[in-house]
Amino acid sequence: MGSERRRWLILVVGMLAMTAGSTFQYGLAYLIPAFRDEGLSLEQAGILVACPTVGVVLALIAWGAAADLWGERVVLSTGLGLAGLVLVAARWAHGTASLAVCLALAGAAGGSTLASGRLILGWFARHERALAMGIRQSAQPMGLALAAATLPALAAGGTRVPLLFLAVLFLAAATAAFVVVRDPAPQSSTTDQPAPDRKPTSTSPYRTPRLWRIHAASALLVIPQFTVTTFTLVFLTDTRGWTALGAGYLLAGAQACGALGRLGAGYWSDRTGSRLRPVRIIAISTGVGMLVLAASAAAGSSLAVPVLLFLAVVAVSSNGLSFTAVAEYAGSAWAGRALGIQTTSQNALAAATPPVLAVTIGAAGFAPSFALVAAFPLIAAMLVPVTAERSAIMEAQGIDS
Repeated sequence: MGSERRRWLILVVGMLAMTAGSTFQYGLAYLIPAFRDEGLSLEQAGILVACPTVGVVLALIAWGAAADLWGERVVLSTGLGLAGLVLVAARWAHGTASLAVCLALAGAAGGSTLASGRLILGWFARHERALAMGIRQSAQPMGLALAAATLPALAAGGTRVPLLFLAVLFLAAATAAFVVVRDPAPQSSTTDQPAPDRKPTSTSPYRTPRLWRIHAASALLVIPQFTVTTFTLVFLTDTRGWTALGAGYLLAGAQACGALGRLGAGYWSDRTGSRLRPVRIIAISTGVGMLVLAASAAAGSSLAVPVLLFLAVVAVSSNGLSFTAVAEYAGSAWAGRALGIQTTSQNALAAATPPVLAVTIGAAGFAPSFALVAAFPLIAAMLVPVTAERSAIMEAQGIDS
């Protein structure tokens, strides 16, 4: 198989793996009505929704280190396979606590997909990486779209069938990863070769604040993203009178558009040569959108629906850019661990968002909660190290600035 065909096939398998992981980790929010029908409160359902993310947080850095040591073929096929088997067992879990444990374990195993961005660094040159990473990261909203389109319908008779569906997705992705994925051999960096920008080194890239600032900004941007992802269906059913099935189909379309938004952001980044300037613009747009959503919810305006759709696209579009920047700044020797740290920080806040915001919404309502969330992307915009970007890229390439 030619290297050109190989790298694009690996990208497709990476998308399948991330789609499976995202459908499970982020799509459980679409089972909230089913959990409530089974007698759980909104707060209890929010805790179950957060359990996969808790598992991811606990395991991600270890998966990243494993990817640096043994490569992503081993990491992806092992993690995805274990996640599928745990979800098969979860269908027979008795009680909320045992189900929570199973969901957390499956999240920990499936977290292998979120530490696997090193393949993009190795198989794609810098001038095409942001688009390639955007394609890979578009699997997250596509997973949400798949979840929104399927899980509410599958949950009509309870949650056991949706769990089996998610298990099958994981096992199929594990098989594809084992058969197709190959780790790239290190090559010297040129604009025409898909090689890492930095030669392998044991020197930590965390000696400067650049990566820490990207990690912090990316983590804060997760909060509005998961606010929209988790509570749009509840907002539409509780305040706008929508059915869960109708809201799920609407959100499936919005998430598909979110995937296209990530592709557009990647193309924008590759054309301009900047990863972080687009991230700052997206962060500001997200903060303003959350403020408009809060005002619309307070006024009971139907404007809230198109604003939610806007946020479903914009709030997710920066993820691929920040991952690309982290991988490039870290270099091939540190990329797995850096991506593990990146995703751990994101998922720590992602895990906290559903239960904390459920309590906030229960106490104060949707509008004040949305207004509070608006502060986080605006703070993130100030943290993004745009001015240091050029010198950081030159340093990673070994060029004397």
